Amino acid sequence: MKKRTDVIIIGGGHNGLVTAGYLARAGMTVTVLERRSVLGGASVTEEVWPGFNVSTLSYLCSLLQPRIINDLDLKRFGYHIYPKDPSFFTAFPDGRHIFFWQDMSRTQEEIAKFSVRDAEVYPQYEHDLARLAEWVETTLLETPPNIIRRRFADLLDMGRMGMRALKLGDEGIVRLVKIMTQSARDFLEERFESEEIKTTLATDGVIGTNGGPSTPGTAYILLHHVMGGAAGPRGLWGFIRGGMGAISTALARSAEAHGAVMRTDAEVTEIMVRDGRAVGVVLKGGEEIYSRVVVSNADPKRTFLSLVNEVDLEKDFLKGIRNLRCEGASFKINLALDGLPNFKAYPNTSDSAPNLPHRTTMHVCPTMEYIDRGWDDALQGRPSTNPMLECTIPTVYDDSLAPPGKHIMCIFAQYAPYRLKEGVWDQQRKDAFADRCIEALAEYAPNIRDIIIDRQLISPLDLEQEYGLTGGNIFHGDMNLDQLLFMRPLAGWARYRTPIRDLYLCGSGTHPGGGVMGAPGFNAAREIIRDLKR
Repeated sequence: MKKRTDVIIIGGGHNGLVTAGYLARAGMTVTVLERRSVLGGASVTEEVWPGFNVSTLSYLCSLLQPRIINDLDLKRFGYHIYPKDPSFFTAFPDGRHIFFWQDMSRTQEEIAKFSVRDAEVYPQYEHDLARLAEWVETTLLETPPNIIRRRFADLLDMGRMGMRALKLGDEGIVRLVKIMTQSARDFLEERFESEEIKTTLATDGVIGTNGGPSTPGTAYILLHHVMGGAAGPRGLWGFIRGGMGAISTALARSAEAHGAVMRTDAEVTEIMVRDGRAVGVVLKGGEEIYSRVVVSNADPKRTFLSLVNEVDLEKDFLKGIRNLRCEGASFKINLALDGLPNFKAYPNTSDSAPNLPHRTTMHVCPTMEYIDRGWDDALQGRPSTNPMLECTIPTVYDDSLAPPGKHIMCIFAQYAPYRLKEGVWDQQRKDAFADRCIEALAEYAPNIRDIIIDRQLISPLDLEQEYGLTGGNIFHGDMNLDQLLFMRPLAGWARYRTPIRDLYLCGSGTHPGGGVMGAPGFNAAREIIRDLKR
């Protein structure tokens, strides 16, 4: 007898689990098939060393949509967030430092150490970003209109989107166009004079991105990272108790409570297509499962170039998928620590008690030129000689993650190109780049080498081979203007449907893109429910 279910979801990453939760609540039988032995995709907690439970890839939460948290009752299933305050800490080579706080007046006091003028204009900068974020946020849980093969409903949707943009006013519309197209450097230089302030703010424009602060389009990535209200106020990031995998666990339990089935170690090798429609999948080992609908949480390249037979797709569509820019330049270092780093710019007052920097996102990026040089290295196929580092210590907030007295440090490093000019990302090259990153951190926190117990190194190639992220791209594809909104993943195919009937996409390769936000999964579920009710 053939195995049957209403819905098969390929990939147990957080977006696939969001889709599963909503479809199960709509009364459908849902089976989630995850290739790895643990659910979560890039939002996962793994015991890397005995007693150390590490958020191996994604490491902070802000973008997860409050509606999803409430609709799927995630708090009932263990979801809890610790808001991060202060937000940022940057130490500079001359011994100075800066904190960014949630309290505006405290942040202004910090900024005034570098520029009184910048301290005065910073509240307006925050206000302007908030206005732009409000507009973008209205699009997150909406299905984008198609700009080709348009129907009347698409024209109405485009009109509604334009009317909302008009509410920004003339100045707001200009700012919106600029932030969608400018570099982070240009956007910030129009507003601030202090290099230290601009550098600290620019980091949000390049994290996870193929580009430096001078690269056009990085201003939008800056805006993307200051959206979200999962931790309370817009733009506030936080740590999840139990690590980022606790989000995925809560989503899975929520879906299971409504009958969804989760299967791990279940690798899909083929999406079965009959007469132009998806009818099920084939697992590694030959098992076949049939369904009314197949939903892929894999990125578009993996879905259409690996799981679907190309004879079932038009040549122009295949060409568009092949041309998607989908290579990353991010490297993750997870450290088990026997203590806490001691920053020369803000020395520890105790050998064991956390200090203010440890509660923040700690940056190693003294200037924008430093970051741009790192990106220039990557463009030449070389790991950055001067890596930009974003460091967090989740155990300062969450003592459940490591043995007593021990800590975990997560280092997100730029730039490590997926495609190297010489060789590939073998262990030797991974060790060499990680050593350079530790050296860069040690320039500001000299004791870091002495407190490292062990380390886990994840290159862009590991992101592809182990975690299924094509090209090592953590966003399932670049997030530049030509790959956003109604262009994501391709013009004419931004509504979660695909050229194959009953095959849908729900991952970060669809609108509104990457980050642990759940919006692609939410939107895909709504469209699937709408189609099945017809």
